[in-house]
Amino acid sequence: MIAGMVAEAGELYGPGARRLQDTFDSRRLADRLVEVTVSEGLDERAKGFVRAASYFYLATVDPDGFPDVSYKGGRPGFVRVVDDRTLRFPSYDGNGMFRSLGNIVDTARVALLFIRQDERPARIRVHGTACVLTDTASCELFVGADAVVEVAIGRAFVNCPRYVHDLTSGELSPFAPAPDYEPPAPEWKTLDTFADVLPDRDGR
Repeated sequence: MIAGMVAEAGELYGPGARRLQDTFDSRRLADRLVEVTVSEGLDERAKGFVRAASYFYLATVDPDGFPDVSYKGGRPGFVRVVDDRTLRFPSYDGNGMFRSLGNIVDTARVALLFIRQDERPARIRVHGTACVLTDTASCELFVGADAVVEVAIGRAFVNCPRYVHDLTSGELSPFAPAPDYEPPAPEWKTLDTFADVLPDRDGR
C-alpha cells in the first residue's frame, strides 16, 4: 500500500438513512445487517468473486461533493486482490476526460459494485479510498494500462441480489413486482438470523 494511504469509509448510515429506517421500521434490520455482512476487508469468498469479475461499477466524488459512476471492464482477473484490504485495477485508454481518476486524485473517495448477472446473481460492495499510480513499474503489471488505481478498503459487504436480472438468458428477476403478480419472499427473510428484526410489514 502507498505510504500514508489510509482506508476510510465513513459512517454506513447517515441521518437520512436513519430517518427512513425509522419510517419503515427497518433500523433493527439495518443494524443486524451490519453485524452479519459488513467487514473491514475481503474474505476468501469475496476475493474469489472479485478475481473472477470481468466488470464492475466505480463511484467517485468530485471536489464539489457531486457523485459520478462509471463502468469498468476487462478480462477476468483485471482486478487484482493485493491482500484482504487492498485492490488494484488498470485504467485503459479512454476518451481522455479522466472523470473517475480525476475525482480520485481530488477526493480519494470510492465505492465499487461487483455484480454477477446470470442464473446465480450476487453483489459485493466495497467502500474506501484510492490513489492513482502512473509510474512505469505499476503500469507494466497490467497489459494495456495507462494508469493503475489502488484501493484501500475501508468496508466491504454483500448485498441481497433479488432484483438482479439474468443478462445471460434475458430473464427478469422473479422478485421484480408487476401488476397482478405476487413475488416470492426472499430466502434471507426466513433465516433465524433476521427473524427478530424484520419490519412489521414483513409479518412481525
